[in-house]
Amino acid sequence: MYWADELAARLSGPQVVNDSKTPSGTVHIGSLRGPVVLDAIWRALRERGLEARLLYGVDDMDPMDSQALLTPDAVERYMGVPLARVPAPEGSVAPSYARHFAGLFLDTFASLGIHPETYWMSEMYPTGAVDPYIRTALDRADRVREIYRRVANVQHPADWLPVSVVCEHCGKVGTTIARKWDGERVFYECRTDLVEWARGCGHSGWVSPFGGRAKLPWNLEWAAQWGILGVTIEPNGKDLATAGGSRDRSDAISREVFEREPPINLPYEFLNIGGRKMSTSKGRGAAAHTMVDLLPSELVRFLFLRYRPSHAIDFDPAGDTIPRLFEEFDRVAAAVSGRPVKGELPPDHERIFAMSLLEPDADVAAEAARFRPNFSQVAMLAQLPGADVERRIEVEKGEPLDLPEQVILADRLRAARNWLDGYAPERARIAVRDELPMEARHGLGDDQRSFLGALAQSAAVARPSTGDAWQDLLFRVAEEAALPPSRAFSAVYLAFIARTNGPRAGWLLAALDREFVQERLREAAGWPPQPESPAPEDGAATTTPGADGESPTRTTETTE
Repeated sequence: MYWADELAARLSGPQVVNDSKTPSGTVHIGSLRGPVVLDAIWRALRERGLEARLLYGVDDMDPMDSQALLTPDAVERYMGVPLARVPAPEGSVAPSYARHFAGLFLDTFASLGIHPETYWMSEMYPTGAVDPYIRTALDRADRVREIYRRVANVQHPADWLPVSVVCEHCGKVGTTIARKWDGERVFYECRTDLVEWARGCGHSGWVSPFGGRAKLPWNLEWAAQWGILGVTIEPNGKDLATAGGSRDRSDAISREVFEREPPINLPYEFLNIGGRKMSTSKGRGAAAHTMVDLLPSELVRFLFLRYRPSHAIDFDPAGDTIPRLFEEFDRVAAAVSGRPVKGELPPDHERIFAMSLLEPDADVAAEAARFRPNFSQVAMLAQLPGADVERRIEVEKGEPLDLPEQVILADRLRAARNWLDGYAPERARIAVRDELPMEARHGLGDDQRSFLGALAQSAAVARPSTGDAWQDLLFRVAEEAALPPSRAFSAVYLAFIARTNGPRAGWLLAALDREFVQERLREAAGWPPQPESPAPEDGAATTTPGADGESPTRTTETTE
């Protein structure tokens, strides 16, 4: 059973699924794992017939701190101020730093088929919703201190109070400490040396901690959210779920201070880049909104949902991760549609595919049956000047693309161009030479020249039009010539792109003008050029630019 269905199967009654994020700067793609996991749980609950709400919050009363300082747009004089009250980066139209960065992140949700109810802590505090929890925490401060000591080995002074006042003088919350509680007010100090990353103003005084004038420390605020919102399920990253970590503290506070059983936890692993955890605060990782603009939405969901949440994922957009992600998704789609596939499939691949689709009620069989062009082939076509990509892909399919397939192709073409512009390794970039490269003139062996000549002769007879047809012909001619495939394919690459490796050779040859391919093969083989053919009869050929994927300067046959 799929992991989300396993969880849903053991539950009954109404459920509230929740997550939240501190908008301390640009949010990397790894932070999307939480929302995607939550959405999968929500869908599984709904499919089981359970009433379920999906919530997502922004912890924007948290101070701009040392983590935010590491982002290039942090402003030092606002260190310690609630993120909701820090101005947005220059050029942004958002009303605050928090709204700018949280907005970029939240805007990705709808494109991924995720539609939570959102809340902002800066709006929740002034309503008084948190006030009962603040009062309880202050009344039971000794118990809170004992939990920190017992669960996390954190030693707070005997007069430390679990509340952070927003300084009445400088507006900072990260530099204040409360020491006294009279049942209605706390006495606080805004210290210049409380933390290393911000300086308080030195103000002190008595103030009511209610109505948004103070906030709970993170562990207490998290537990308070569960009670206010009625949360029953809240997964979190494994860094929060370590022994004695934030989740253990908040669970204990929920039970022992607020007298409420904490929600079900489902720790999820990190998304790594180069084997290291992506980190907003350390500026390591691809921005979530950038990756959502790059990858089709179903691929972003698939990235996270093809594994159980406890499985770490390595994602490096600058390597081969993106092409491999497309290939794996296409394999799963093919298997779901009943087409044969090579290699091992992930467990529950049918469910993974269904969960990857944007719409929960999508026709899974119909979506799986769609024709999906190979991403690497699309990336190759995107680099050929004047190529009619859609026409070339229709030749590969064997019939015109329907409207959803046109959308799939457009998404993949956009992704391929963005990948090539910013992330693709050099080996993925190609340029077909207008003339026979010097590398081919001097680098081809006699056996390779003989192979290219035989390939030209066979292609003139067989007239392959698809990448698969060309690929089959390449292997057959190489076998007949007793030439190892590696030398055969390197000969093709040298003749056309001046390298010994490249994209799938069949795709490359199929995408180029037939006469150009014939002449290049003959020239590379050392054969004289063919005499010019007589002018074609009406309708036999055309010079339409880009038809069937060829360069606009080369003749293209209309019958292909």
